[in-house]
Amino acid sequence: MIRLLRTALLSLLLITALLWLLAWQAGWRPEPVEALPVACTAPAKPLAPGQQLKVMSWNVQYLAGKRYVFWYDEIRGGDKRPTAADLAVNLDEVARVIRAEQPDIVLLQELDNNAKASDYQDQLALLRERLADLYPCAVQAYQWKAEFVPDWHVFGSVGRTLVTLSRYPIQQAQRVQLPLESDNVLSRLLKPQQAVLVSYLPLREGGQLAVLNTQLARHVPGSDVQGRQLGALEQLLDQFERQGTPWLIGGDFNLLPLGQYRRLKPEQRQFYSADSELHALWDKYPMIPSNPEATGAEREAWLTHFPNDPRLDGPDRTLDYLFHSPRLRRVSAQVLQQDTLEISDHLPVTARLLLPPES
Repeated sequence: MIRLLRTALLSLLLITALLWLLAWQAGWRPEPVEALPVACTAPAKPLAPGQQLKVMSWNVQYLAGKRYVFWYDEIRGGDKRPTAADLAVNLDEVARVIRAEQPDIVLLQELDNNAKASDYQDQLALLRERLADLYPCAVQAYQWKAEFVPDWHVFGSVGRTLVTLSRYPIQQAQRVQLPLESDNVLSRLLKPQQAVLVSYLPLREGGQLAVLNTQLARHVPGSDVQGRQLGALEQLLDQFERQGTPWLIGGDFNLLPLGQYRRLKPEQRQFYSADSELHALWDKYPMIPSNPEATGAEREAWLTHFPNDPRLDGPDRTLDYLFHSPRLRRVSAQVLQQDTLEISDHLPVTARLLLPPES
């Protein structure tokens, strides 16, 4: 009996080692800065100084919808993946919302490409088929990529991306790596590697608009990774300001605005820092929604996150934002809450901004 147990244990260890070796060989090792290919299907007129620009930022949760509580959610549900039917419905729903709003620039987080959890779909290609007449230009950057992840929740490939769609030409684009957890290299290969997707849109009279798209790490007690990622973003935005380059950034920052921490239930507070690291940006640059909006009398209109938790019946916190250079002027903004609650665990944030006039 003891010999059988030893043989079984040895076999298990050998299988585990082989799985990790496979993961290592198939691992993704991005460079600190990488040039990205830009896909444009038709010519487009460049932006004009002083014009109005409508922007949308939306974490679409790889088109999974709201009928699940996944293994990685706050309450650790048992669901591993959505059905093909739900993926199809939510693809159409995301396209419907974008077509109804018709923003000039769309910043999407968590679109999948060749991931087991979403039936190996190329979700950007599927979405572009439905929006080809609106957005001739698109670019994507991976946040999580591996041919094989041995974690039993995944046990297959992952491919999760940031995507920027544009009505206007994208001259060039880059993936900029953000700081990561300081764990071992092998473990890092199997986790998301947060980054910034930077797209440069030419202006008609010369110069560029820098459009940034990101999704930051979740809060980990005792870890400084969110603060280091915010510090890297701050340096990048400060650089654009020094250069005189107008910019805007949107995404899922996984951070609360001022004052929302104490409104959460005690069991929810473990997922956030009491002192939001986001102050590094809101102290310097205009934020949408602003702190007064996100914590004031009309705060419910600015909630952007509807966790996958059957105990909740609607959004209860703000995690998604747009920031922009002081050179741009805000005209209007809103969180789209009507007819979007069942599409993703995040809601779209939109804003109309005025570009700086010709110098």
